[in-house]
Amino acid sequence: MNFKNQVVIITGASAGIGKATAEEFATRGASLILADRNEAAGKTLTGKLVEQGADAHFHPVDVSNLASVKTLFDFCMKKYNRLDHLINNAGIANELGFFEAITDEDWHKVIAVNQTGVFYGMRAALKIMREQGSGSIVNTASAAGIGAAPRMGAYAASKHAVVGMTKTAAHEYGKFNVRINAVCPSIIDTEMGTGGLAGDPKLFKMMEMAVPMKRFGKASEVAKTICWLCSDEASYLNGVALSVDGGLKA
Repeated sequence: MNFKNQVVIITGASAGIGKATAEEFATRGASLILADRNEAAGKTLTGKLVEQGADAHFHPVDVSNLASVKTLFDFCMKKYNRLDHLINNAGIANELGFFEAITDEDWHKVIAVNQTGVFYGMRAALKIMREQGSGSIVNTASAAGIGAAPRMGAYAASKHAVVGMTKTAAHEYGKFNVRINAVCPSIIDTEMGTGGLAGDPKLFKMMEMAVPMKRFGKASEVAKTICWLCSDEASYLNGVALSVDGGLKA
């Protein structure tokens, strides 16, 4: 899985799965554009990767803002005049609660980032990739996108949408040598993934034991899967929503 001379945009790149994915692509020679709302963390990570010899640049982005997304892709084309892989990873979670308790504000915020943000990124990337006749997109969905996610109604809705967009675009763009897949992690041991469980050790253990492998996943494990999906080793995978969940949804 060598990505030398290949250009990769990663959204939500400053932490968690996005950060691990940036580090994984960097070790494999990719040219990286790391995009995130958190400029301080994004620039710190970019600086670290550059010190290690990577070709990496940071660009601020709010994926829910169309103008911001356009600026990101304009930067990529001005800098490299191509885009080989888009990792649509930026996402947020909503407060736990039953469906009737979801506020309008929480609903629209989660949908704006997790669903509309992925749509904006896919649309911009697909135009570029169709014209150049190659490319791949990996969207970060969730186990919540392929089944029920009690007390996470807005999040589940957004991630089901990501899976639907992935499969539809894969059908439309396969003929242009463009592949679109999704990863569907269960709980991953990151600030976003397990942070909400930190204050409840009993719930933390219960959720952990619900996984057949009896542990939460690591961001690096998802990152390696994402890199593989982008590589020639997965050249006939298209429209797949790949569970990375220790068997939780088996």
